[in-house]
This record gives sequence, C-alpha cells and structure tokens, in this order.
Amino acid sequence: MSIPFVTLNNGISMPQLGLGLYAPKQQNEVKQSVLDALDLGIRLIDSAAIYGNEQEVGQGIVASGVTRKDLFVTSKVWMDDMGYDATLHAFDKTLNDLGVEYLDLYLIHWPKDTARKETWKALESLYEQKLCRSIGVSNYYKKHLEELFLHANICPAVNQFELSPFCYMPEELAFNQEHGIQVEGYAPLVRGWKKDDSVLNEIATHYGKSTYQLLVRWNIELGAVTIPKSVKRARIQENMDVFDFHISTDDMKQLSQLFDNTRVAWDPRDF
Repeated sequence: MSIPFVTLNNGISMPQLGLGLYAPKQQNEVKQSVLDALDLGIRLIDSAAIYGNEQEVGQGIVASGVTRKDLFVTSKVWMDDMGYDATLHAFDKTLNDLGVEYLDLYLIHWPKDTARKETWKALESLYEQKLCRSIGVSNYYKKHLEELFLHANICPAVNQFELSPFCYMPEELAFNQEHGIQVEGYAPLVRGWKKDDSVLNEIATHYGKSTYQLLVRWNIELGAVTIPKSVKRARIQENMDVFDFHISTDDMKQLSQLFDNTRVAWDPRDF
C-alpha cells in the first residue's frame, strides 16, 4: 500500500511515514540507506546538521534519481547554531551539504534557553524567502510553544518529538492538534529496547506483525507522522508494511498505558 499524506497548516502535503537518519555510528551506511528507502517508496527524509551525515544524505538523493519535487526533505538547526545570523549560516551549510536548493521543512532542533526567539525569526525569514516550504520545531512541549506563540508571526507547521507508548504524553499531543500543528514522532521503535515487552508481543502477535511494526502503526493511528530509523533495507521495508491493518480502540488504549518515561533522547521538560 502507498504511504498516505497529511496536510500541514499551510497547505503543504507531507508523507506520514519517512526515514529517520540519526546514525552516528553508521556514517558509511547512510547513503545506501537513503538509496534503499527511496527505492522502496519512502519520500520523507529526516536529516539534521548535528547528525554529521548530510553530505551522504545528499549523495543518496542524487544517486536515487528521484526528482526533487517528489521528495520531502527535512533538516534542523542545532543548539550551537541558534540565533538569527547563526541560524541563517547553518541553513546555508545544510543546503550546500544536502545539495538542494530548498528544504520542505526546517526545524529548531531543541528549545535551548537562549536565542529561541531570534532563531524562530530566522526561520520565518527563510520561509518568507521561500527557501523552506514549511517551518517548525522539535522537542517543544506546551510550555515552549506557549512562549513561542507570544512572538511568532507564523505558527509552526510541525512539532517533532519522541513518541512511543513508553513516553506518551497525550496532553502534549492534544495541545499541538488543538493549534493545528502536525505532530511528528521520532524514535518510535525505542531503539529496540522494548522489543521483548510482553504487552507489545501479545498485541503484535494478534495482528501477525512484529513489535516494531506495531509501534510504527501506533504512531500512525494517533495521526502522527513517524520516522523510524534504520540502515538496513529489510528493516526499512518492514517498517513500511504497516498500512494493511488497524489497531483496535481497546489495543490502542492498552498500548497507551505503557508509559514509563523511557526515552532515547533528553526529556523536553528539562528545557
């Protein structure tokens, strides 16, 4: 089945499933993983400057032969590059490394205490110059968004944060949805740490799916965009095979009660 799209608050279409590219120990495999993902039908590529592999990502995009207009390319400005001018410089480097003329989505990677306001203003400038088709934030919870709303001229189109049953905060999801911000969940597979969870295994077995597929589908059922990361073609394909089943209301409820604050990244509440 083909990957569905969501429509962002500025009318832009975004694939609901993509490829996450956080792979610090697998630098030499990133180009091939991009090639494999695009060959399999993935069109959303989620990169970031701090991952240190945007040149490889760009090489994979070029080698794939997929036309630019058919891709949805995301990147993020890292904390060390926040501030108005610094963000613009970081953006230019990302474009150069990726070998593209524009981004489909540019995000503030983390809500660093200082320079959040100036960084958002830089993103608004890039959007107004049509260098980004959409802009947003990452790892922002309600308190960060409420602060941003005080000075933003443009509402974020996307908020990307960690999303699995084990760090599920429904009030955060609801706050974004109420404000028309598309949630994008990263680390849906929790790096495999929960693959032996008894509840996951019981429910996955019921649907004839792996626990990984169940976790990806859980994100989809919530209406989130999701970007499971893998550098292996077979696993990328497995992560895509989630559109031929639905999780029942009762099973969704059971999964949503697994919260134990297991996270692969920092907790945004600490920012």
